[in-house]
Amino acid sequence: MTASRRTEITHLQQIPNVGPSISANLRLIGVSSPLDLLGRDPYEMYDALCETTGVRHDPCVIDVFISAVRFMAGEPGRPWWEFTSERKKKLEAESTGR
Repeated sequence: MTASRRTEITHLQQIPNVGPSISANLRLIGVSSPLDLLGRDPYEMYDALCETTGVRHDPCVIDVFISAVRFMAGEPGRPWWEFTSERKKKLEAESTGR
């Protein structure tokens, strides 16, 4: 699907890797439509989710958020686990100040 066709996606669960649980989590942080993901930071979204629910969610949720944001920005749909190494590198770099 091309980036211009992303506007035809009207439900969160039409986004690859987003099922009922993730779509519910997205709604909790103010994402009610797929277009709401444009320009969002997946790491900030994760922090907002943890703060809103009072629970530290599995970091793999970040991977799903990355996949959803990137898909809506025009990248091809990819399995969420393909973003795991990227997330781990980023969080490691942030924790060590690099």
